Amino acid sequence: MTVEIASNVGPARIDIAYERIGDPKDPPVLLIMGLGTQLLGWHDGLIEGLVARGLHVIRFDNRDVGLSTHLHGAPLPNLPAAIAGDTSSASYTLSDMAADAVGLLDALGISSAHMVGASMGGFIAQTIAIEHSNAIRSLTSIMSSTGDRTVGQPSPDVLAVLMGPPATTRQQVIDRTVATFRVIASPGFDVNFDEVAQRVGIAYDRAFDPLGMARQAVAVMASGDRTPKLRNVKLPTLVIHGSHDKMCDVSGGRATAAAIPGAELVVIEGMGHDLPRAIWPRLCDLIAQHVQRVEHAK
Repeated sequence: MTVEIASNVGPARIDIAYERIGDPKDPPVLLIMGLGTQLLGWHDGLIEGLVARGLHVIRFDNRDVGLSTHLHGAPLPNLPAAIAGDTSSASYTLSDMAADAVGLLDALGISSAHMVGASMGGFIAQTIAIEHSNAIRSLTSIMSSTGDRTVGQPSPDVLAVLMGPPATTRQQVIDRTVATFRVIASPGFDVNFDEVAQRVGIAYDRAFDPLGMARQAVAVMASGDRTPKLRNVKLPTLVIHGSHDKMCDVSGGRATAAAIPGAELVVIEGMGHDLPRAIWPRLCDLIAQHVQRVEHAK
């Protein structure tokens, strides 16, 4: 798997780092990752499972993470103010991030793709469905929500971990992330926390930008509730959520499925806010079957 850079992508004319895996003749699937998480968040084994099921997979770094453009010259994001309702420090919104994703497809010569988003990536995929319906063939929203703050909220013990002192050194970032995973990881499946630590270290060495993550978080809060617009989405939609998701309560997945006409909801018992290795086969089957149903109906 080789990372490439697409330049002058979308209306923002930014650089996007991406990888293409599989046969370009197979149905294209764009994987969109969550808050502050690089394309590495889509594990190689999961990618290989999707490719083995006949899909052409593209994963990429959102703006402000990984090897894509970081908006270092933007105003400082004020996360506490955004949490309190003042999102005036937002440098961009989910609409801009959605336009980045569609712009990447344009740069690759792909007119439309199946969108699969996890967590904030689900917010972005939903925004694509709302604002760029010609570019999306189907929607899969994983451990995500609608933007309605009455659903899909983190539990108090998650907030307690996240609100600790900022992590700045490599070891602090690893320790903080592992501590977070101990709270949000799937209780119904084995989680290798040594592997989590190793992967965090790799991501840190590749690119570390806490302000970029904060800009993404403010962008989410500045984008508001998508529920009314989701009711007008006319796309085959699959919603996947964990029964024990403490970062984004399962009510967020239920609300997403309820908002989009005809959406299918799959709640995976014992799954938290992660993609544990044990569910990869089922996850790959669900995504591939969803994509192939749409392709065969064309």
